[in-house]
Amino acid sequence: MSNTPPRHTALDPLHRSLGATMTDFAGWDMPLRYASERDEHNAVRTRAGLFDLSHMGEITVTGPQAVDLLNFALVGNIGSVGTGRARYTMICQADGGILDDLIVYRLGDQEYMVVANAGNAQVVLDALTERAAGFDAGVRDDREAYALLAVQGPESPGILKSVTDADLDGLKYYAGLPGTVAGVPALIARTGYTGEDGFELFVAPEHAEQLWRALTEAGESVGLVPCGLSCRDTLRLEAGMPLYGHELTTALTPFDAGLGRVVKFDKTTHADDFVGGEALRAAAERAEAAPPRKLVGLIAEGRRVPRAGMSVVAGGEVVGEVTSGAPSPTLGKPIAMAYVEVAHAAPGTAGVGVDIRGTHEPYEVVALPFYKRQK
Repeated sequence: MSNTPPRHTALDPLHRSLGATMTDFAGWDMPLRYASERDEHNAVRTRAGLFDLSHMGEITVTGPQAVDLLNFALVGNIGSVGTGRARYTMICQADGGILDDLIVYRLGDQEYMVVANAGNAQVVLDALTERAAGFDAGVRDDREAYALLAVQGPESPGILKSVTDADLDGLKYYAGLPGTVAGVPALIARTGYTGEDGFELFVAPEHAEQLWRALTEAGESVGLVPCGLSCRDTLRLEAGMPLYGHELTTALTPFDAGLGRVVKFDKTTHADDFVGGEALRAAAERAEAAPPRKLVGLIAEGRRVPRAGMSVVAGGEVVGEVTSGAPSPTLGKPIAMAYVEVAHAAPGTAGVGVDIRGTHEPYEVVALPFYKRQK
């Protein structure tokens, strides 16, 4: 372990004043919870929650060939992203292994913002910088330029409307527009990682506290609460959303993760003309022929909570591995995501369990996600 002191977001003193339990996350000191993670989780599902996500890594790509660089460096077709829109995509190694999953926002004609996971931001920055050779495009580390706040939950549009005159009704899912929120200039994006409607607000760090206080005040009457990383994890798990280092790793291709749809082979004249293209074409063919394992949901019949790395068993044999597990506040039972052999992956497959410290606890195999909001 490195002895580098943890980094602090612009909201660090505020989190401490709110009594947050802090934790080290990817080299950042981040709020794990403020009071009860179950209450925070339920607030996001039924009302609204406010998150500090300033640990995420923003990288700006600009220039006449910015789109060509991104098409070469990432697996998606970035050319089809309109200005003011965003896309979920991935960056892979030459062997097709996933380096990170990303959201790319097109801010202008020749300007894109790539948002990487905190723990991978440097890796992604280095890869993009290296892959930019020969392109008329610049790659800029903008991690210090932004704080990121998220308002998530069914009450979030109303809360945000009360502090901005931006056209939120016209803002579609996976779109972003510049605006002013509570007097603060922000990029307002309708994105999130909770399975609920919500917004992510990119602002200058010096404006973060003003915005947090304004949103807290605006949301008070509808039950908005500050939320930590713990409930963010249970929310995304219920919504079946992958977490890097758990469902996504360099050992897996997007096809292994059941996310082959993010890979676009037809984005350039040369089908394999992007990093990992050739390996991913082979991975696509393998996945079509016989995928070795499939990502599924597991719901506990008992009370014991499965954790990442535990074995999935059937008929005395190990048939898979848990990648994420937690108690589900919405379902009232422990749940897990796991990669399991295809023979045991169909919803309703009988006789599947998780080896929890030597005991084979029975689990029901279900299709992901566990939870889908009513639109």
